[in-house]
Amino acid sequence: MRRSYLVKLFVAALVISLATFVASLAGWGGRTNATPAPPAPQPLSPIEHVVVIVQENRSTDNLFQDPVLIARGANIAQAGLNSEGQVITLEPEHLENGYDLDHSHKAFEQMYDHGAMDGANLIAVTCGAGVPDCPNSNPHFRYVYPSDVAPYFQMAEQYTFADDMFQTNQGPSFPAHQFILSGTSAPTATSLLFAAENPVGGNGDAGCAASGDARVLLIDPSGKESSSMYPCFEHPTLVDLLDSAGISWLYYTPTAGTIWTAPDAIYHLRYGKDWAKIITPATWILTNIANGKLQDVSWVVPTDAESDHAMINDGTGPAWVASIVNAIGKSQYWANTAIFITWDDWGGWYDHVPPPQYNSYEYGFRVPLIVVSPYANPGYVSHVQHDFGSIIKFIEWNFNLPSLGYADARADDLLDCFNFTQSPIPYKAVPAIKDANFFLNDRRPAGPPDDD
Repeated sequence: MRRSYLVKLFVAALVISLATFVASLAGWGGRTNATPAPPAPQPLSPIEHVVVIVQENRSTDNLFQDPVLIARGANIAQAGLNSEGQVITLEPEHLENGYDLDHSHKAFEQMYDHGAMDGANLIAVTCGAGVPDCPNSNPHFRYVYPSDVAPYFQMAEQYTFADDMFQTNQGPSFPAHQFILSGTSAPTATSLLFAAENPVGGNGDAGCAASGDARVLLIDPSGKESSSMYPCFEHPTLVDLLDSAGISWLYYTPTAGTIWTAPDAIYHLRYGKDWAKIITPATWILTNIANGKLQDVSWVVPTDAESDHAMINDGTGPAWVASIVNAIGKSQYWANTAIFITWDDWGGWYDHVPPPQYNSYEYGFRVPLIVVSPYANPGYVSHVQHDFGSIIKFIEWNFNLPSLGYADARADDLLDCFNFTQSPIPYKAVPAIKDANFFLNDRRPAGPPDDD
């Protein structure tokens, strides 16, 4: 249900939310169990709708070589070290390119190299069929032509861009989307293990409806992928907190049984009443916005073509995101909506910032984050450390929910990205090569945005 600003004021004055406890190495995938303390007073939020748009496989250095943001102090590098100690200048590459880079946990370890950040060139490269001269020289040390991602630049420049946002996990899409939904990829609430990779097998499904041969590797506290299991988990998620509080939500996805559809791997979501809230195709969000049916919280993931995933996208990802933002911007919802645009993992592309290490699977490398809202700090570059748990924590705070106690317990709440006392920013349409009508009428089969 949507709450009015006055109701929020009343609720904020009466309700004391559960405090979170900083996660420790011993906690691993399980939730914290510390005695909660009363939270510090927070500013009042006029936000009634949160939309989380998840794109694919780009590091911050790779996607945001934006001279405006750099002039404002964004931490973007134009060169990096390889494993031979050479300084490699990043060269331009189109968003729609002909090769992909490994982004498994092994690839993370290669590039991270105990914090030296000099092993990107060791990551395996996969070339598309018939792509000439592949791989090119220094394929990992690339940045996307600014003209290819102009909609992202406009949104980041006008609203808030975060240059210290990390993917929570050290690996690929399947565990990343679990962290975005739940703050963990642990199989159970008390597990000391994390799901570390994308599942294999499964007869086309990557979760609880997969065939019996499906397996996903688990990483233990020592950092070894020493075991595996069927990719079907059971633990609390953010949507359970939303359900308990009567907060409406929908999860928009092109196809239901793949690695980016996080609820598919949570047993009680896959086989419970909430499965009706998994909406396909994802373009339904455009229809629901137009018809006045935007839910309180929404997740949106793209098709393969609309994603920014290397080798499989067609360059329309920035336009896909812009179509959603423009739909909200010209609707009744602009006045009370916060949009978070992020990328699920780094995709194997070079990034120069060594991520903080909390255990053998948290954090992974930097990914971009754009915060779009009439209450976003305008033209602001956030240097505060964020991760996927920060998005969960903002939603918990905004809707007066308790903490899940996973990554959200340690994360910040993204409040530096907002000024709820400022005059609301008028919406300015984002130009793009395709508009909402293109995506609504696109009849191509929806493939997965992650092919490995």
